Amino acid sequence: MKKPPKSKILIACEYSGIVRDSWIKAGYNAISCDILPSESPGPHYQGNLMDILNDDWNLIIAFPPCTDLSNAQAGPILNQKIADGRSGQALEFIKKIYNAADHICIENPVSGYLNDHFRPYDQIVQPYYFGHNYRKKTCLWLKNLPFLISTCYQEPKYNLVNEGSKRQRTPGLFKKAKDRSKFHTGIADAMVHQWLHLFTN
Repeated sequence: MKKPPKSKILIACEYSGIVRDSWIKAGYNAISCDILPSESPGPHYQGNLMDILNDDWNLIIAFPPCTDLSNAQAGPILNQKIADGRSGQALEFIKKIYNAADHICIENPVSGYLNDHFRPYDQIVQPYYFGHNYRKKTCLWLKNLPFLISTCYQEPKYNLVNEGSKRQRTPGLFKKAKDRSKFHTGIADAMVHQWLHLFTN
């Protein structure tokens, strides 16, 4: 598979194109990468992230899979993943991303294995801080990047994912995992407008 040309902004583990397209609209040379094809037209490397990870990126924004890291699978399932090495492999994948550029943002769920085995998250953001009327706690691990500032507060009406105990659980807005995992345009735009001053176009 032919490698893409080097680019300033890498959106890793993204197939929606949401964050990539926000940077492109601002005039930046951005590319997304995932093992899945992009859902929207635009620069996208479909393949192994390790093929292009060390291509001198100025900024990497990454959405690594949380399947083997999330404490949402607490108990025997998560313990088995820790025991058989899957969680450790996922952690090493994230460490490689974190060390690949001077400016890094890694996104993962709030109840994550990363807090205990990598380092504590830097910031929690919610979609309703950025113009969406639903909740979904999202952790950001930031390297040489400032915290995101709320741009448009909306009173949250929904949960994007299920919350609470099995006995008393608030239903989530979306049933499909693919829909729940999509990033939010309001947060993507905030990343661009609040971080673009760190980079030359």
